[in-house]
Amino acid sequence: MEEFKILKDLVAFNTIKDFQNQEIMDYIENLLGKLGFKTESRTKNLVMSIGEKTKLGFLGHTDTVEYIEEFKNPFELKLKDGFLYGLGTCDMKGGVAGMLDAIAGIDFSKLDYGMKVYFTYDEEIGFSGVYELVEEGENFPETMIFGEPTNNKLLTGSKGLLEYEINFKGLKAHSSNPDKGISANLNAVKFLYELNEFYEQELKQERIEAFEIPYTTMNVGLINGGSAKNSVPASCSISIDFRIAKSTQLSMIIKKIEKLAQKYPADIKIIEKIEPFYDEITFLGSTKTANFITEASMMKKCKQRIILGTGPVTAHEVNEHISVESYRKLVKQYQELILKVCGG
Repeated sequence: MEEFKILKDLVAFNTIKDFQNQEIMDYIENLLGKLGFKTESRTKNLVMSIGEKTKLGFLGHTDTVEYIEEFKNPFELKLKDGFLYGLGTCDMKGGVAGMLDAIAGIDFSKLDYGMKVYFTYDEEIGFSGVYELVEEGENFPETMIFGEPTNNKLLTGSKGLLEYEINFKGLKAHSSNPDKGISANLNAVKFLYELNEFYEQELKQERIEAFEIPYTTMNVGLINGGSAKNSVPASCSISIDFRIAKSTQLSMIIKKIEKLAQKYPADIKIIEKIEPFYDEITFLGSTKTANFITEASMMKKCKQRIILGTGPVTAHEVNEHISVESYRKLVKQYQELILKVCGG
């Protein structure tokens, strides 16, 4: 397991909801400090750099999701049949460890350009870490690599996200005389019927072939309405998310929902609004895109964003794991990108 010591050490930290944020950042800062990196900023985020004229950056989040009881000893890295098991091995301590192992094998004194590394918090819940960096005006290098799990595939684009919480207002009455009330549930159903027609007839018809699913998708994730089976419901709430393939569709969806919310009385709240991106990076050749959201989506000023990490993609699964082969390949991929971008 000596080969995977860094990954083993990272997995041992309980960073669910950033519980041991300070400890894991101390570990990373100490390790990189010994390799010649200088700390530029330290909050719950950690920013370090080496060399002059930084041209490349790595970013990895250090928090993980929670685990369920079936996941035995989640903070202990286990090697079995060519796979490495442990909470966060895939998402994304495998990526972070890969960065650190790759960096440890590079002689930065022989490179033409320096690099920066970013380690963030709260990616799994609210993206607070990356938003903090952006809001503080961090000057990111022109090429950024994000260590999310991709099974070693190079991704250079991602769909956007528009997420809504919608609360319908009705008037409660006894079900024996429903005309005395206003059903928030029925209004929600009518709202969703019209919204789904808009989705099928307009949104899905615009195809963006850069994405594996080449159109904007809609999902009604939650519906919660009513207080009793014999009462006309006075309230109903729904949660909807759209994975956006084309930026212009953001305003289309917002206008449609605002119009429907007037027709079927409802309070609407945008929970998240993120634009899609696709960066053409000539030195990489053929690349793919992601349907999911990563911290790369928040960095609009970066010229070249690359999402690259381990596999298989078992993020948020019981007995989360990656393969030894994938991890070794990722370290080499990171080192090749460092040499290609930073020269030497």
